[in-house]
Amino acid sequence: MRYTKLYCPIRISLRSKFLLSVMALLACGTAMAQISAYNVGRPPTESELRVGDNVVGSDGKELPRGSGTAKEGAPIFAAKCATCHGQNGEGVPSYPRLVGGVGSLNTPTPVFTVGSRMAYATTIWDFINRATPPWPLPKDLTPDNVYALTAFILFKNGIIKETDVLDKKSLVEVQMPNRNGFYPNPPQSSPDKNRSWLPYWNQAKPAKKPAAK
Repeated sequence: MRYTKLYCPIRISLRSKFLLSVMALLACGTAMAQISAYNVGRPPTESELRVGDNVVGSDGKELPRGSGTAKEGAPIFAAKCATCHGQNGEGVPSYPRLVGGVGSLNTPTPVFTVGSRMAYATTIWDFINRATPPWPLPKDLTPDNVYALTAFILFKNGIIKETDVLDKKSLVEVQMPNRNGFYPNPPQSSPDKNRSWLPYWNQAKPAKKPAAK
């Protein structure tokens, strides 16, 4: 009985101290959350914000001035991209290939590459511009470099010629093999016979043909 009387106050005392500690931490966190400034870091500059606000859409409106050919892009690819993607974009273990696979997406063994899957060439430019070279290497590619690298990859996929010049205007005009692979253009109004593609329901249905007289 003595042991019980002695043990209970100790257990209650320890539990109370633990609860008080937790409540104190919560109170400090709430108070810190209400402080308007932490005096840590600094506001980003306009140029720093612009680095993350440079997504290029399929219409290419955000593309900068510049130009490049596959021939100009070859040495840049060899210096900055071949280590991960192979000398000709064939890929290396743990890193994806960039060329080949055109026409394979609707087969039992699809090959996903830049050339076989992407619907717009501007997506290639956009990704290279934002992600190449990979961190922690400095992002030192100029717009001309990016145009040249894009041209090199398109050339290796057999989409453009080695001497074709890519710029803000011509890049948008490149017809990728999978341009209509994500949805039909124009959208279908009825499903395929094997129902592999369902219609784009919000499109107007085609007018009915007049009955034969």
